[in-house]
Amino acid sequence: MHIVVLDGYTMNPGDNPWDPISRLGTFAVYDRTGADQVVERAIDADILVVNKMPLSAETLKKLPKLRHITVLATGYDIIDIKAARDLGISVSNAPAYGVDAVAQQAMALLLELCRGTGMHDASVKKGDWAKAADWCYWLKPQRELSGMVLGLIGFGNNGRRLGDLGHAFGMDVISYTVPATNPPEYKPFRFVELQELFSTADVISLHCPLMDATKHIINEKSIASMKDGCIIINTARGPLVDEDAVAKALISGKLGGFGADVLSVEPPSADNPLLHAPNTLITPHIAWATLHARKNIMDIVAGNIESFMAGVPKNIVNAG
Repeated sequence: MHIVVLDGYTMNPGDNPWDPISRLGTFAVYDRTGADQVVERAIDADILVVNKMPLSAETLKKLPKLRHITVLATGYDIIDIKAARDLGISVSNAPAYGVDAVAQQAMALLLELCRGTGMHDASVKKGDWAKAADWCYWLKPQRELSGMVLGLIGFGNNGRRLGDLGHAFGMDVISYTVPATNPPEYKPFRFVELQELFSTADVISLHCPLMDATKHIINEKSIASMKDGCIIINTARGPLVDEDAVAKALISGKLGGFGADVLSVEPPSADNPLLHAPNTLITPHIAWATLHARKNIMDIVAGNIESFMAGVPKNIVNAG
């Protein structure tokens, strides 16, 4: 089997060897691949490994040898999975590889929005404390998590783990998810309808997949129904959020903060309205990127390939 990795740099910038995958067949890895290079590089591949490299129906039709694609991530919206299925190409993903990493990044964003630790550190090192008239000062209102209501849109692995963390910080946790099953053991916790979550939560964190029904789930109308000062956290997919609507709500003060590890276009254009909105924290899609999580991905994807080669594929997202 010939295995080709099209965009491998972020998975292994030098600290996460490809050995678990490269030993499974003839192997080629490219740090990055332009859209005009995909067919040339993948033309002889039996198995493609991708992270964020889009694979359209048009591209897949030009790869007659291709039989399996495995994604170095949980999300697979970069691939036309229906076209792949029609062409006899199975697609697998890497579920639950970085549950702790993603939940911790969401909590880090929330804590920074509430306490401004980095902001105050920078202020002190700039000399502001040394020149202060009083023994302490703060640059923004200080907010405690205890007593806040944490609303989770999606209660899969990542949402569930953030709920655990929120509960540990003294937050009341609610969630909208479909189906609403398997609640956690801690109390208080409730499954609620989406509209109740919007109107009740002090903090809303997104943990749902991107699909037609969830695109722009955070929009002008849903924001209007939220509490004044609500904080939104997005570590899932950028297009879940109408970025113009969020930026306007931050400027007006309707929203109290927005923390994101993902944007609708990555890397963002210079005119993305969130880059200049107040009370906003944006990190460059790093929630997944701990070495521990990346090693987990490597092992899961290697297992996906081994299972496919053995005729018992697993983690398939386009079966049917």
